Amino acid sequence: MATPISSFLGFLLFSTLIFLCSLKKLEGRETIEGNQLYHSHTVKVISLLPSTICSPSTKDTDKKTSLTVVHKHGPCSQIKQDKAKASTLNEILQEDQSRVNSIHSRMSKKLGFDDLRESEASTIPAKSGSTVGSGNYVVTVGLGTPKKDLTLIFDTGSDITWTQCKPCAKSCYQQKEAIFDPSQSSTYTNISCSSTSCSQLSSATGNIPGCTSSSTCVYGIQYGDSSFSVGFFGKEKLTLTSNDVFNNFLFGCGQNNQGLFGGSAGLIGLGRDPLSLVQQTAAKYGRVFSYCLPLTSSSTGSLTFGKSARPSSAIKFTPFSKVTEGTSFYGLDTVGISVAGRKLSIAASVFSNSGTIIDSGTVITRLPPTAYSALKTAFRQAMKNYPLTTPLSLLDTCYDLTQYETVTVPKIGFSFNGGVYVDLDASRTLFATKIEQICLAFAANSDDDSVAIFGNVQQRGLEVVYDLAGGKIGFGPPSCS
Repeated sequence: MATPISSFLGFLLFSTLIFLCSLKKLEGRETIEGNQLYHSHTVKVISLLPSTICSPSTKDTDKKTSLTVVHKHGPCSQIKQDKAKASTLNEILQEDQSRVNSIHSRMSKKLGFDDLRESEASTIPAKSGSTVGSGNYVVTVGLGTPKKDLTLIFDTGSDITWTQCKPCAKSCYQQKEAIFDPSQSSTYTNISCSSTSCSQLSSATGNIPGCTSSSTCVYGIQYGDSSFSVGFFGKEKLTLTSNDVFNNFLFGCGQNNQGLFGGSAGLIGLGRDPLSLVQQTAAKYGRVFSYCLPLTSSSTGSLTFGKSARPSSAIKFTPFSKVTEGTSFYGLDTVGISVAGRKLSIAASVFSNSGTIIDSGTVITRLPPTAYSALKTAFRQAMKNYPLTTPLSLLDTCYDLTQYETVTVPKIGFSFNGGVYVDLDASRTLFATKIEQICLAFAANSDDDSVAIFGNVQQRGLEVVYDLAGGKIGFGPPSCS
């Protein structure tokens, strides 16, 4: 029979255990809540919306050959269109889907040379556009003697560089700057049909070159939204900066051009073909270029040729994927995705079967449906305290944040081959133009076999380095935000 003292001690011991257990549970809850805070971003809702005022980057790039990059229709752009002519959000996303469809078609056929794409260090500021046109970024370069400044889309998914040229023998779309007139340049020369350069057009454009009665080589290229450019293939002096001038640069002088190029004068091809700008300037820049896309449409970024001046330890490299061999595209090997610090349960075969490319011209990242479903479910769970609203075109996870001053958004992370991890904050996770409809900036492909695309929303603000000589691509911390 227990004594009163021993009964009291037993009760005290039991009570103490209950108390300690409750402390442990509280500690565990605090740890979970702390981890949630660590793996999320709390931002002002208004910071997610586009601004009408240009706020140029104040960061010193410390790069010799750097061009300024802007969003084509943002307030920093010199070629922005009137509101009446500007594309609507639905049009932008439809054009984006047209580009994606074209990429999938090219990848499935392993042709890879007929669509739009996006060194001593050379940097050009990058600006962002919004037609496919859509979601493309632009830089300004000089062409001819005397030099004429032209604002061109830069595209890692294209190879040939072209601009509209007088006399516009058949058709030219409306551009903001004066159309380039080769007859007024002392350094312009047409390429003959019999030259090796002319025969290279087949791989750079996906089309067999034509020939005029005077034996001038004719190029033709068509893009995913049915935009196209046809004209004379020529060579000219290209000026990137005052210290970076290239004679005999091969480019297309467009005489029949139609499409949604948003007032730009043409396009710079940054693909892997011998006719791309990257390959034509290899002797100086070593087939290395990088960019930092503007964090918002109202800020500026940079496009740099040559090795970065930043410490190499700041850039984490992953090898080019073999999935894009024989194409213009740059491939990545995705190995995982995490949401709020937790790796999603997605079989490795989902990513290896589809493959992944990185593309400067695709706006919204595309994923295999199996991967997107897991991402969407985890994201919605983390955002369960915010009200869902109607989808926006292909974006099916949208929120109405009119009642909120701040929003806490879970971090999304991508893991690539070689131990490279890219962390995406709220600005690289959400697509927003109005407070009533702020959406997750990811979408599903039609099937698990179509190639995944790491789009430009997810790249914004990061330094992305393309090292063709080293066969690798690198990601670094924000260099223009």
